[in-house]
Amino acid sequence: MKILVTGANGMLGQDLCPALEDAGYFVVETGRNELDITDFQIVEKVLNEVKPQIVVNCAAYVNVDAAENDLETAEAVNVQGTENLAKICAKLDAVLVHISTDYVFDGTKAEPYTPQDIPNPLNHYGLTKLRGEEAVKRYCEKYYIVRTSLLYGHHGSNFVETMINLAGTAPEIKVVDDQVGAPTWTVELADGILKILDKPYGIYHVCGGGGVSRYGLAKEIFALCGLEVDLKPCKTEDFPRPAKRPPYSVMDNDGLCRNWKAALKDYLALRV
Repeated sequence: MKILVTGANGMLGQDLCPALEDAGYFVVETGRNELDITDFQIVEKVLNEVKPQIVVNCAAYVNVDAAENDLETAEAVNVQGTENLAKICAKLDAVLVHISTDYVFDGTKAEPYTPQDIPNPLNHYGLTKLRGEEAVKRYCEKYYIVRTSLLYGHHGSNFVETMINLAGTAPEIKVVDDQVGAPTWTVELADGILKILDKPYGIYHVCGGGGVSRYGLAKEIFALCGLEVDLKPCKTEDFPRPAKRPPYSVMDNDGLCRNWKAALKDYLALRV
């Protein structure tokens, strides 16, 4: 079976494509140079030439803070780009796997979010990702919407690597303790995507099991790495950012990925 992956050179794409190949799929990797999803004619041309049975959309505008002042670009990629893919996938009767985010939720729930919970994004990034989800549901009958969160991996910048790089560079490190989410290793997400391809179409939460605050995550990172760091918890208001974050965005992953601690330990063990 042929799978086309957009954003294949990104952090997730670089782990997902080999996983798909190992599972026996014929993978067509595309980056922005090969497939600009914001251009409908290009999307139509490439997908008609490749004729994939499945399209995995890893291409996205992911700069949460920048989206507050650059909504036009975020919408072009996350909404219009997704809609372009959805329309052509529908014409080709191809399955669309669309990567979304926990930021579609407002964080007011006191227990893990399920796919049945009603989204209510707090920032422009989350809003554009939600509109992308809506486009998928509007145009496609065969789709998987994959919500994930706090991604980290060996092929891109992320919170885990940022914390490790900060160690030893300052007398103390302050990290917010009032934003709780589910850290997700890209390898775990790739495995989770493979699992849902055998499940009914719909929305799935594919993220690390359990939840932890950014401070709690940093504490675990430093402990596993054996790093002595003067780590201090702080509040979100101490570090104002352009985009508002949900205070609680833990999602129920229905066992699709391991607990975040187990995954983090394996990730760090593989760091060069």
